[in-house]
Amino acid sequence: MSGSAPLYAEHPQDVLGQWLAWRQAGPVALVVVAATEGGSVRAPGALMAVSASGQKCGYISGGCVDADVVLQARQSIEEGKPRSLRYGSGSPFIDMPLPCGGAIDIMILPDADATEIRRCHDALVARQWAYLTLPGLDAPFCYTPKLRIRIAGRGADALALARLVRASGYGLSLQLRDGEDIEEARRDGFMDAAALQSPDSLPGLTDDPWTAFILMFHDPDWEAALLKQALSGKAFYVGAVGSKRTQERRRARLAEEGLPAIRIDRVRGPIGLVPSLRDASMLAVSALAEIIAAYRDAQHNPFAQTAVLLLAAGQSARFSNGDKLLADLDGRAVLSHPASLLQDTPVAARIAVVSPGQEGRRHLLQTTGWQTEENPDSAAGQSTSLKAGIAAIRAIPGVERVLILLADMPFVSEAHLSALHRAMAPETDAVMSSMGDVLCPPAIFSARTFDPLSNISGDAGAKKVFNSLSITETVSIPEDEAIDIDTIEDLARAASAQPA
Repeated sequence: MSGSAPLYAEHPQDVLGQWLAWRQAGPVALVVVAATEGGSVRAPGALMAVSASGQKCGYISGGCVDADVVLQARQSIEEGKPRSLRYGSGSPFIDMPLPCGGAIDIMILPDADATEIRRCHDALVARQWAYLTLPGLDAPFCYTPKLRIRIAGRGADALALARLVRASGYGLSLQLRDGEDIEEARRDGFMDAAALQSPDSLPGLTDDPWTAFILMFHDPDWEAALLKQALSGKAFYVGAVGSKRTQERRRARLAEEGLPAIRIDRVRGPIGLVPSLRDASMLAVSALAEIIAAYRDAQHNPFAQTAVLLLAAGQSARFSNGDKLLADLDGRAVLSHPASLLQDTPVAARIAVVSPGQEGRRHLLQTTGWQTEENPDSAAGQSTSLKAGIAAIRAIPGVERVLILLADMPFVSEAHLSALHRAMAPETDAVMSSMGDVLCPPAIFSARTFDPLSNISGDAGAKKVFNSLSITETVSIPEDEAIDIDTIEDLARAASAQPA
């Protein structure tokens, strides 16, 4: 990052990038919003970087609070000691109340781990989920990549939205149809604007799960080509300008092109929160507001229509010292590790399958928020537990997919589960984890596969169904997350090899 620091940077990528740049020249503090009560300007996990000279990047609250935070951070750097501060209700700083009546708890880290900050920053730059874990923070904070918007269009509408996206600090990819628009865009500073040459030779698709695509012009041949391309990718939002009649015409054309209805249904239109706008600037604001709402949904509630199924009915037959799932691993039961996944994430249901008599497992699961289902046929193989879990999930309205976890895999991360979920496009039947050419759990399956999942037999698992499906994806799982525990020796190896 060059030039002056972005004083009110909002995204962690920008603040961490500035922290790394300043760190090359000397000490720099990282300020983290650790918790909030009531109303607050920023959410937990918001960041600020403060250099030894008092330069700042990012913001915590604004006004006198941020000014005091900068002072406190400089003192923390001088002393070389972290500081935990509270502003608002219950704070010793009675001269700095928060107008909302809430409170902000912050942590100042004068010498944070540069390797961890670099890892988190680089993951965000690479358009990946990132966790920031630092001594002094009670728990890691999870960050999503910056919103990026790809605009394909012509005329005033496309350029007005591009200006608004740039001013808002979001990522932008601008693709324009006419040479006149390209010239105007470059005069306006959009030097990377790309010319759309032919519907048969579109620029390469780079949309990721944090990209919104928006079509902002009318031309049947171009519309079909651009929408087909966008719908083949991973964009969380696909929208197109135009009236209801225009959208109906586009849907019919896409159907003629062979796209299934489930994919066509992803196209939003007419776009925007305010209908029938005629001015480019107002349309831009309306469309961007709709995109931001969809982005927040993707950030905060990606699993809302996903049921989580934890298979925990195994008999521990190869484990020579009691119940393997209740054995100690890093101070808690093996089972408690996968059972704690996505605890703070809204999901459609949490279903765990156990065998009769496994009261220790049942108690642990129920106290951590799982609905337990008993499988009296568990000795007949894993397929029976899968069938019992799917039967319970079918009774829950609105479930569109199931995320299947195994109870003896204690090191699977939430980042990997999120990667599986992001790979699950609406038309995808299933996504499995993989190590090289080997398929393994966890896996996520569409509700369209519930019948075949319920009809497998014996000790076969979901992989048998996966191999029979036509539209599937795989996501590589780190080797240390794929560890499973069957024997005492496995447990010992797991205890010595658990991820840092």
